[in-house]
Amino acid sequence: MIRTWIWFDNFVNLFYPRLCNACGRPLFRNEEVICTRCLFRLPQTNFHLHKENPVARIFWGRVPLYSATSFLFFNKGGRVQHLIHRLKYKNQPQIGIYLGKQLGFQLMDSPLFRDVNVIIPVPLHPKKKRIRGYNQSNLIARGLEQSMTAVVQTDNLVRTVHTSSQTKKSRYSRWENVKGIFVIRNPGKLTGKHLLLVDDVITTGATLEACSETLLQIHNVKLSVASLAYTQG
Repeated sequence: MIRTWIWFDNFVNLFYPRLCNACGRPLFRNEEVICTRCLFRLPQTNFHLHKENPVARIFWGRVPLYSATSFLFFNKGGRVQHLIHRLKYKNQPQIGIYLGKQLGFQLMDSPLFRDVNVIIPVPLHPKKKRIRGYNQSNLIARGLEQSMTAVVQTDNLVRTVHTSSQTKKSRYSRWENVKGIFVIRNPGKLTGKHLLLVDDVITTGATLEACSETLLQIHNVKLSVASLAYTQG
C-alpha cells in the first residue's frame, strides 16, 4: 500500500511538480514549501536572542514592549521579498504558515518569548480581506501556534477603519494613517497574559505601534512583537 502511494505521488509530480516558493526548483518528497537549500540560505536575524536589537529599538520611546524580533532580513530583489510577495499577492497561504512555524521554533528557544500565552495577528479590515482572500498575518500566527505553547486569537483585536496602503508613505504619514483605528472587543480574555503581536514585515513599525497602544490599555499585560521580516534602513 505504501509503495503504491509513493508510486502515485511520483507519477503526479511528473505532471504537477511541487516547486520551491523561493527558487522554483522541484521539491524533494521530504521538503515542503521551501527547499532545504533556500531555507538554509534565508537571511536570519537571530534578533530573538537579544533584547536590545534593531527591531526593538524601533519602538523605544514609542510603546513599552517587553521584546521584539523579526525572523528574516528583507532586501529588495531577494528571496525574502519574493516569498512575502507570493504570500500576500499570489495566493500562496502555505508560505505564511510554514515560515510562521519556523519562527515559532526559534522563539521557543528564547527566554524572551518562551512564556507567550496568546498570539494576536495584526488585523485586516474586512474589505481588504475580501479582496485578498485572507489575512497573511493570521496565517503566520497559525504557523506560530503549531510550534509554540500559545493560542491564536483572531477576533479580539479588530480594525475599524479601512485605510490606504502604507507602502509609499513616510514614517509620520504611516503613523497618522493607522492611529486610533484598532479596538479590543473583549479585554478580559487578555488580562494578565503575555501577548505576541504578529505582522508580516516591519518597516517603520507604525501599524504595530497603533495596535500596541490599544493592547497596552488592557490591565496587567506583557506585550511582545514579532514579524517574518525586517526592512533595514
